[in-house]
Amino acid sequence: MAITDWPTDERPREKLLQRGASSLSDAELLAIFLRTGVAGKTAVDLARELINRFGSLRDLLAADLQQFCQGEGLGTAKFAQLQATLEMSRRYFSETLQRGNVLENPQATCDFLCARLRDYAFEVFSCLYLDNRHRVIQFEELFRGTINGASVHPREVVKKALSHNAAAVIFAHNHPSGVAEPSAADQHITRQLTDALALVDVRVLDHIVVGDGTVVSFAERGLL
Repeated sequence: MAITDWPTDERPREKLLQRGASSLSDAELLAIFLRTGVAGKTAVDLARELINRFGSLRDLLAADLQQFCQGEGLGTAKFAQLQATLEMSRRYFSETLQRGNVLENPQATCDFLCARLRDYAFEVFSCLYLDNRHRVIQFEELFRGTINGASVHPREVVKKALSHNAAAVIFAHNHPSGVAEPSAADQHITRQLTDALALVDVRVLDHIVVGDGTVVSFAERGLL
C-alpha cells in the first residue's frame, strides 16, 4: 500500500506537521528525507531496511560516500543532500552559541560540541575562544590523533589563545569509544594547559569530553 493510501494522521509528513518532528520515529524521519521508496517498498519500508542495514540512524548519517551509496535507493545526490542537511544543523548550533554568553546557555555549548565532535572516528582536541564577556570569538580544532588519543601541545594552545585575543577558553575533545569519562591523561593535560594559560591571563572555564551523545564537564565535576 502506498503512503498516500494511509490514513492522513499516519503519513510521516502530515504527522510531522500536526504533531511536530519529535513525534516521528527514526524511520519516519528518514522516509521524509528519502521522499520516495523503490519498487515494492514505501519510503518508510525502505527507511526501516536502511536503518537495520547500517545499524542505526546515526551510523547511516555518519557513513562515507562509498558506504552510503551501497544502500538501496541511495546515491551521490542523496549523499550531497544529507551532508548539506548535517552541515546546516552544525551551523545552526554554532549561530545559537555565538549569540550570547556561553555560560548563560551551557546546553547550547554542549549541543554545538556534540554536533561537531561526536562522529569522528579519531580523537580531536578543540577549543572555544571567548572574549571577556564570555562570548564566542572562534572555534578551532587544534589537534587530531588516533582512536586512543591526541597529542596536545600547551605552547601551541597559548599561541592560538593570544592570536585570538581570548580572555577565556573552553576545551573540548571526543572519545571515539563513546564513553565520555575523563581519563587520567585528560586531567593531566588540562592542568598543564590551565597553568600555562594563567601566565598570560587567559582563564580555562571548562573542558568538555564528548562521548556517544553524552558529555562530561570538568567544571561540573570539580576537576578544574
